[in-house]
Amino acid sequence: MHKETYFKGLENLNLYYQYWISSGETRAVLMVAHGFAEHSGRYGHLAEYFETRGYAVYALDHRGHGKSDGVRVYVERFSDYVDDLKTFFDIIRENNPGKRIFLIGHSMGSAIALLYAARFQNELAGLVTSGGGINSGSEPAPPPRPVGQPLPTNFLSRDPKVIEAYVNDPLVYRGPVPDGLGGKMTAVSDMVPLIELPVLIMAGNAVADGTRSKTLFDRIGSKDKTLKLYDGLRHEIFNEPEHLQVFDDMAVWLEDHMKEDL
Repeated sequence: MHKETYFKGLENLNLYYQYWISSGETRAVLMVAHGFAEHSGRYGHLAEYFETRGYAVYALDHRGHGKSDGVRVYVERFSDYVDDLKTFFDIIRENNPGKRIFLIGHSMGSAIALLYAARFQNELAGLVTSGGGINSGSEPAPPPRPVGQPLPTNFLSRDPKVIEAYVNDPLVYRGPVPDGLGGKMTAVSDMVPLIELPVLIMAGNAVADGTRSKTLFDRIGSKDKTLKLYDGLRHEIFNEPEHLQVFDDMAVWLEDHMKEDL
């Protein structure tokens, strides 16, 4: 079963979300936080994969993204994303009492998820990050981005159909990246040592995500932590030709953490 609706976020913005629930009993819930410039609709294949395995999957469009209200891809405070996610979590918990809730964050969504976990980890059963990580501080500074240049697409996936769909998707923002976005995310590095819940860190090694995810793995406070790096895969490991292997690996990790007491 697939449904879609809205909830009220900070500043009374209408924030869109959708969810997938299997016909049988829900075993656990996955809460998805998407990446910069995209939207929850790009995770339908992930939701369908896990729905058939008894999971309910909930995914929102962050403020300024997809079908949600807000200035496109702009946020005054990065913590606004976290506060919205907390409201979303409370809705999910109310509708799924007593169920484990795992948080899955991709790219910018992984930064949101890490900050969320640092504040509210006692409410979560576990955390999964994809295409995220943190800088070690030793990486060379990236070249300056020309004014008005949109996000490049060649680092997303090796599947040309994924790139074509991304470029032609009217809900994907294709304009320039707002100045200062990276600075708004700097608190992530300081917060990850506070995270102690089980975490699965996943990334492709064909882009910088692999190195950044290794740094995250080394610095996160969790004792129960797993790092899965995929040679040859790019930024969107959920949209690479090998995405079913990625989903299978996540499913195994989730199953292992379904055995623990609530």
